[in-house]
Amino acid sequence: MPDLRLLLADLTSGDEARAEATVSGFAALGGEALNDLVGLLAAADPDRRWWAARVLSALAGEAATAALERALRDPEPAVRQCAALGLRHHPSPKIVRSLCSALSDPDRLTGRLAGDALIAVGPGATAELIDLIAGAGPAAKIEAVRALAGIQDQRSIPALYALLDDPSTLVQHCAE
Repeated sequence: MPDLRLLLADLTSGDEARAEATVSGFAALGGEALNDLVGLLAAADPDRRWWAARVLSALAGEAATAALERALRDPEPAVRQCAALGLRHHPSPKIVRSLCSALSDPDRLTGRLAGDALIAVGPGATAELIDLIAGAGPAAKIEAVRALAGIQDQRSIPALYALLDDPSTLVQHCAE
């Protein structure tokens, strides 16, 4: 059994190779490390928050998913990106609303990764995405339409068809 204190020391060492090497050790500990990782998500140092999100991405369970969902609101774009990418590996209809909100993130990569996570959720995200399209800004609308196209749920066909005349050629392209 890996030593939690040593894993945390390596994770927060500032050495990327050492930090990455801890991921499998944390995964072996499972929920035992969860409280410490959630605590790191509140650290002042964005690098520590990023590594906490990275490790949480490798852990299974609702608590890890909920922590990543909270990290979608981190002030640092890199942490939000890591959280969105991690949530792609934890698809759940419970996180759809947060992922839909992240489609409007000022950091476009975060929005794109949130869209990928919604695709991974699948048909459980369809209704929320259809509702979002009507009032979404241009970037979020493009990501929502791209997610709907990726999900390929037949319930989205009327909404996508209506967007074939959208003023945005990107929206039109994704709708097609």
